[in-house]
Amino acid sequence: MNIFYKDGEIATKNLTPGIKVYDEKLIREGENADNNETSAENIEEYRIWNPRRSKLAAALLNGLQDFDLKNDSKVLYLGASTGTTVSHISDICDSGLIYAVEFSPVSMKKLVRLSQKRNNIAPILADATKPKYYLNKVEKVDLVYCDVAQEKQSELFMDNMDLFLKEDGQGLITIKARSIDVVQKPKKIFKDEAKKIKENGYSILEKIKLEPYEKDHIAFLVEKSF
Repeated sequence: MNIFYKDGEIATKNLTPGIKVYDEKLIREGENADNNETSAENIEEYRIWNPRRSKLAAALLNGLQDFDLKNDSKVLYLGASTGTTVSHISDICDSGLIYAVEFSPVSMKKLVRLSQKRNNIAPILADATKPKYYLNKVEKVDLVYCDVAQEKQSELFMDNMDLFLKEDGQGLITIKARSIDVVQKPKKIFKDEAKKIKENGYSILEKIKLEPYEKDHIAFLVEKSF
């Protein structure tokens, strides 16, 4: 998987060298100040992946291990927002394709601009709770990633996996407890959401809490039960 550690931080190799997405730190390797003949082909640039701006980075730093994302993977990303995490998945899946679903027209404008610089991002302005509306726009994918903070987040996640996930694919959902219930304890909410997922034909491979980067959040990595 195209994920690296640079100066003690998680990073991805920049698909568009010299261009930042959210003011992240860039690290260039292969440059030699004393050698004017350094070839641009020998220079590699990495983008530091901020875990306080990306729940996937937080999960990886907190021990997510069985996450299987290849350079040619196809991904359905629900809740793409302006594209912070999408851009890092774009780096990882440099020969793949990310279908980035976002409901907000304001966020979509930024996402479209990002896709104009990265041809492996396909922005889709749509409501992730109604996946049949983009059924003809999305093929079967290797990963369904869900970062939609709402009460029915696990239900919409499974609806999309039922329609778009390959038999051997994975799903990853980041659950925000306070978006589901502001009264119940997060531990109880996470237990209930895990039960829903299992009862709908999916196995949970890993459970990763996202503190200290995100409070009252957990990530579930899932696959279809056989």
